[in-house]
Amino acid sequence: MKKNLQTFVLLLLLVSSTAFSQDYTRIDNLVQAYPKSFSNPQKLSDKINADFSTEIDKVRAAYTWIAHNIKYDLNAYKSGSNMIAYSYSGEADRLAKEQKYRLEYAEKTMRTKKGVCQDYSALFHVVCDQIGVKCIDIIGTSKSHPAQIGKLPKASDHEWNAVKIGDKWKLIDVTWASGSVDTQTGKFQSDFNGGYFLTEPEVFFLNHFPDDKRLLMVDKTDQDFAALPLYYGPYIKNDYEFASPLYGIISIAKTSVIPFQIIDFPGGKLSYVFTNEGRIRDIQSVKKGNATEFDIPMNARSRGYLTVYVDNQAVVTYKIEK
Repeated sequence: MKKNLQTFVLLLLLVSSTAFSQDYTRIDNLVQAYPKSFSNPQKLSDKINADFSTEIDKVRAAYTWIAHNIKYDLNAYKSGSNMIAYSYSGEADRLAKEQKYRLEYAEKTMRTKKGVCQDYSALFHVVCDQIGVKCIDIIGTSKSHPAQIGKLPKASDHEWNAVKIGDKWKLIDVTWASGSVDTQTGKFQSDFNGGYFLTEPEVFFLNHFPDDKRLLMVDKTDQDFAALPLYYGPYIKNDYEFASPLYGIISIAKTSVIPFQIIDFPGGKLSYVFTNEGRIRDIQSVKKGNATEFDIPMNARSRGYLTVYVDNQAVVTYKIEK
């Protein structure tokens, strides 16, 4: 089901890049003490309304509870059983049917405590409605697999949200906040990620591209998105930045050494692996001001994908070509 997202679009184009700097530890700790189940979304919303007064605190509470207590449903994702299609006679009919199906998704997700991105998005949207925060659903393409490096965003395989805090629209992905699929086991691993909460558009763009380009909130193109390497959740939630290489495809014919530079890297164990070798190698880096620099050598056997790790967590993958 694709949704008409023209509602609120013009307002979204006025979004400010001003960040909401806040320590959410108190909110997260309080919400983690909530019951693990509620009978319906309204019960969760009532609890949030009773405990918090500001829009940002309420939205964070909804984000934290859903991410901690709803598990990703891999079986539903693989079967595609969650998709629906419907017709409508006009704008009012469309909005009424969207609201009806959104509430059904939300109630089912609360009952089963699992879902795919559409379920997470629907539940979050319904709770936002009930706590008095404007919210929209955004459909687009995610960048979540190395094979997508260099590919234009055409899949429309993901759904996320935007919320209005004060007079600013901010981006949220509560699905990816809940964890990720382990590439080795193929199983979902719960791992709360606060990096997808009110994320700056430049960062959100690293792995989200909306069908409606007006919802990018940043001056980027689909070609820019295709050219990116694959950035993982642990990178999104940290404040350091890979300043080089900027592009996801690296040609072995043009270089025998890949120079890396990370800005504001706080430290940690750096390592890398080429997929065709399967051997993880440690990285020796040097510090130059606020930059951390290192080189990764390549040879005729360097093929497939190159992944860089920080403290044994994948942060970025590049595609190696001849």
